[in-house]
Amino acid sequence: MARADEENETDAATAAVDDPPHWLRHVVLFLSGQTVSLFGSMLVQYAVFWYLTITYQSGLVMTMAAVFGFLPQAVVSIFGGVWADRHNRKYLIMGADAAIALSTLTLALIMIAGYSEVWLIFATMAVRSAGAGIQMPAVSALIPQIAPTRNLIRVNGVNGSIQSAMALLAPAAAGAIYAWASTATGGTAASLIPIFFIDVVTAVIGVGILALIPVRTIRRAAEAQTGYFADLVDGVRYIAHHAFVRWLLVLFAIIFLLTVAPSNLTPLMLVRSFPAGETQDVVNLAVLEIAFSIGMMLGGILVASLFAKRSRIGLIVVSSLVFGALSIGLGLSPNVWVFFGFMFLVGLAVPFFSTPSMTLLQETVEPERQGRVFGFVGIVMAVAMPVGMVVFGPLADVVPIEALLVAAGLLTFVVVGLSVWLPAGQRAIAAARRAAQVAEADPAAAATVVEAEMHAKDS
Repeated sequence: MARADEENETDAATAAVDDPPHWLRHVVLFLSGQTVSLFGSMLVQYAVFWYLTITYQSGLVMTMAAVFGFLPQAVVSIFGGVWADRHNRKYLIMGADAAIALSTLTLALIMIAGYSEVWLIFATMAVRSAGAGIQMPAVSALIPQIAPTRNLIRVNGVNGSIQSAMALLAPAAAGAIYAWASTATGGTAASLIPIFFIDVVTAVIGVGILALIPVRTIRRAAEAQTGYFADLVDGVRYIAHHAFVRWLLVLFAIIFLLTVAPSNLTPLMLVRSFPAGETQDVVNLAVLEIAFSIGMMLGGILVASLFAKRSRIGLIVVSSLVFGALSIGLGLSPNVWVFFGFMFLVGLAVPFFSTPSMTLLQETVEPERQGRVFGFVGIVMAVAMPVGMVVFGPLADVVPIEALLVAAGLLTFVVVGLSVWLPAGQRAIAAARRAAQVAEADPAAAATVVEAEMHAKDS
């Protein structure tokens, strides 16, 4: 017993020596800067979505918003992952934030000049989405660069909780500002202008905080032996041959197609099925987002504290099935308060899927390839959303949204069940559990163990 305690103390001491210097301070600064920037982005996201929902009440418009809001991210992520592996990730994040803020400022000035056509909003959404295609893989790859591997799930869980707390504040703030501005402008697009300016300020603060963190480049572009296209092909080949990553990306696609895409219609369902007048509709939309955000915040806290040591793959599979059940619950909601309750539960379930998923990828993919892998994660999420909306959005104009949510939930049960029951899913679950066993003692060995386990039955 004493010998085991001594070995544990030795392992802890060794891990502390291997930790990045000043990692806690750098993580706190990084999460703080990203949270401030995200708060402004959320204000814009909520306000623009509410404006389009209330003004047009059209599934087709919601589909266009999804296409312009996500498809550019998918295209840019193809290159964003390569850039994250070849350039300094900090500067990529700062540049993307600055570009997003500049596009938002430009739209605000154009609206002040009296132009407010909907295509201008869509164009700005496309620029912001493209910036996310650069930012997302860089952020996901930077976290394991500045935080110890043994603390990744806690850092990711805390990050999720902080962002959820901001998501709790953002819809309330967006609702108050948008309602005030809407009253002053008669509900026109000019109601968005104050929120656009707030987003610019928060982006500047976020970039300034990030500038204080020293971040080294994993592999300098000038020192690379291959070109960008070769790196891109290498990333595609890596994912194509990495059975575990491939399986996880397929599961991501399933969830975004069958759960996230139809859930984007819940604000439209709220306005159609539980109408309360324009002013109260804004309040109800804010309450809907707040309920979701409270759930996400509590879920993130639970993952970071009580579930940090639980099976990552177990959390992913169970939460995927829970999404299907909650989609059915949303569709069958008899009144607005039950609807809010189910949306709270959806938010509660999100960290149980997203946090262990990101952590598994960070643990099982080599640092020099993480940018490209997370770039492809961004592609999957950004493509699945508009593809799902291309189906569900137009259908929402001819079929009750309630029926679409129930159908999506039932289909989620079937598809997720098949993905787990098939041999590839069985091997993925076994590989993830095996990787968790070795990650504590030797984080660098997790990637090798996963691949060996996935191909164990092929030999």
